[in-house]
Amino acid sequence: MSDMNSAYFPRRGNEGYLVETYDLTLDYRVGPNRLSAVAVITLWTTEPLSTVTLDLADLRVDRVILQDGRRLRYDHQKEKLRVRLPAQVPAGHQLILEIVYRGSPHPTSSRYGGLGWEQLNDGVLVASQPTGAPSWFPCDDRPDHKSAYRFTITTASQYQVVANGRLAAVAHSGSTSTWSYVQDTPMATYLATIQIGPYQRHELPGTVPQRLVAPIRRLPAAKDALARQDAMMTLFSDLFGPYPFDGYTVVVTDDRLEIPIEAQGISMFGANHMDQDWSNQRLIAHELAHQWFGNSLTLGNWRDIWLHEGFACYSEWLWSEASNNRSTDDHARTWHSRLKHEPEDLVLANPGPANLFDDRVYKRGALTLHALRRTVGDAAFFGTLRKWTAEYRHGTVSTEGFAKVAEAVSGRDLSGFFEAWLWDERLPPLS
Repeated sequence: MSDMNSAYFPRRGNEGYLVETYDLTLDYRVGPNRLSAVAVITLWTTEPLSTVTLDLADLRVDRVILQDGRRLRYDHQKEKLRVRLPAQVPAGHQLILEIVYRGSPHPTSSRYGGLGWEQLNDGVLVASQPTGAPSWFPCDDRPDHKSAYRFTITTASQYQVVANGRLAAVAHSGSTSTWSYVQDTPMATYLATIQIGPYQRHELPGTVPQRLVAPIRRLPAAKDALARQDAMMTLFSDLFGPYPFDGYTVVVTDDRLEIPIEAQGISMFGANHMDQDWSNQRLIAHELAHQWFGNSLTLGNWRDIWLHEGFACYSEWLWSEASNNRSTDDHARTWHSRLKHEPEDLVLANPGPANLFDDRVYKRGALTLHALRRTVGDAAFFGTLRKWTAEYRHGTVSTEGFAKVAEAVSGRDLSGFFEAWLWDERLPPLS
């Protein structure tokens, strides 16, 4: 694992293999919060291995089976599942492990609060950024390794189920229903999600398929709040390049949520976010922008979080200007002035785990992009964004990679610019 990821989250991620596919079969009872599950993990070794180590939190493993039917010995403690292979296998070898497990899933603890599988008043929300994926499935929990996914979820028929990817099938059997989703587009573990609730589905207009999933009593307000989402989609597709996935789903819970959060192809909002005022409209724009910046283009190191949050924050300002509200210049001047009164002790391109979600990362990240736009001009700036999203579509990105693209498109040496904005604690003047 990269040194920086291990420095940020030393207990997450493993070495020696790449996961090709996670095939997750989940049987979940909402009331008692009981999960019975099977994870079939197809992986390729990248070095000789005699043990495969996976991240899995407080769920009970019943057995681990190799593709030839042999049961394997394993040890599961301190959120690490170590599976002993019958013999050492060479690099470049395919392994298929079937892990049968069960329990009462709950969020994993972190300095940011509980992460991952969370019970709602009536249903489930899964939001795992940055390290909550092991709360519900065994995985190699690191953002620089993306995989394909299949989800098969059985629960009571009164609930709707949403997961990443396309809905392949729904089968009803007595009082339960089984939902199958396929996510072929590579995805980081923290972006995998399951949403369960007493929801209704509503198709939203747009050239990109968009849908709303919400309790029936929340649908009218949610449809009103999302009335301009397709205009955001059009703007961002023009500025950033084509929308990177097959569709986009907005889930609105009946519960109040502190903040909305995105997963790949999905964003989750609380009922309290479904309003037409700017404070909530900017959140709708922000989460949509993450589909490009964060989900298609995913950081390889958590130090590079500004590549997600700075870009999504700047997208709010772009939408503000396009919708005849405040200009990007106005937002930039306001936030530059505010940040001058904040402690100047943060390195944007390596903020440290304690500051990973500090508002200064979001706002200084957006200011960096606005300053870059002023420095190179609109044609080179938006050309940089389109080349960035095209070149790294569905891939892993870094700050150094972005700087190279910006220099290539603008034809300029921007090393001094990026040194000042990304690596110097002092806030540069807004050129």
